[in-house]
Amino acid sequence: MEPLLLGAVILAAGGFAFLNGFHDVSNSVAAAVRTRALTPTVAVLLAALFNLVGALLSTSLALFFTDAGFGLPPGTTGLGILLAALLAAGVWGLFTWYRGKPSSSTHALLGGIIGAGGASGLTDGPAMTGAGEALLLQIVLPLVLSPVVAYLLAYAAVFPATWLLRHRSPGGVNRGNRMAQSVLAGAFALGHGLQDGQRTMAVILLALVGSGYASGSDMPLWVQVFAAVLLTTGSLFGGWRITHTLGHRLARVDPLRGMTAQGVSSAMLFVGAISLHFPLSSTHTMTSAIVGAGANQRFASVQRPQVARILAVWLGTAPVTALLGAVFLLALSPLL
Repeated sequence: MEPLLLGAVILAAGGFAFLNGFHDVSNSVAAAVRTRALTPTVAVLLAALFNLVGALLSTSLALFFTDAGFGLPPGTTGLGILLAALLAAGVWGLFTWYRGKPSSSTHALLGGIIGAGGASGLTDGPAMTGAGEALLLQIVLPLVLSPVVAYLLAYAAVFPATWLLRHRSPGGVNRGNRMAQSVLAGAFALGHGLQDGQRTMAVILLALVGSGYASGSDMPLWVQVFAAVLLTTGSLFGGWRITHTLGHRLARVDPLRGMTAQGVSSAMLFVGAISLHFPLSSTHTMTSAIVGAGANQRFASVQRPQVARILAVWLGTAPVTALLGAVFLLALSPLL
């Protein structure tokens, strides 16, 4: 039974990577398409390429996740928890895509793991141990704080950007900012690959470690390639529902503010992945940066009801996926 469960976890992780790319490609392309810096086709191809490169560049965050001490029990119970969490995250990702709401795949996955782990303890199975402090300080806290930081940085960054370009003509400013957006769209996709591509790698590595097929000290090459290819494939098929929400329904964004939002969110993803080794949600950073940059205008441009609905989705992600993870784990319990 254990090899079958391991295979199911790997397949579900591949589906999660595909859905992650499908769901999150909007974060990379929305601002650039909205301001006509890139055409939709070119933007998606660019995002897919740099997602692939980013996922292949580094595995440090995936190894960090493995070492963070989730306390997954070994054997079939641990595999069942991972499978239930992946299914929960996938269901939530499809629901939020259908509703056109940006949401964090990382929050969904963590919620699913916590819910499935709790359900395992309730069924007298092995419970997760030793994950509390590491999970809170090293994973949950950065994910919660990143939207606030992105909003404030993007709002503040509009001031120096406007001052530096104050003597240029509007046409010249727009052309320059669109060129910068073209570069930053690729940079953000690279950061997304560095961040989100490694979530799938971490799950597969946890499954391999729990089954005794890996030590957890290094990343098998096939796992890295598998996750990178599926993330890229999902990006190529990316859904436009969320792109429309980010580009048209949150705030009125001109090329300067689009460039500012992309620059702030890209920098945060790089710093989080390379310097701090903290997981950051590309969805939270880009959405918050767009709202922050759009809010710094002389007229009201932020659609507050839409922002409130998105915040409700963000607050509901972890509880809902925890409940789904628990339900899926209970359904799988006869096999464990």
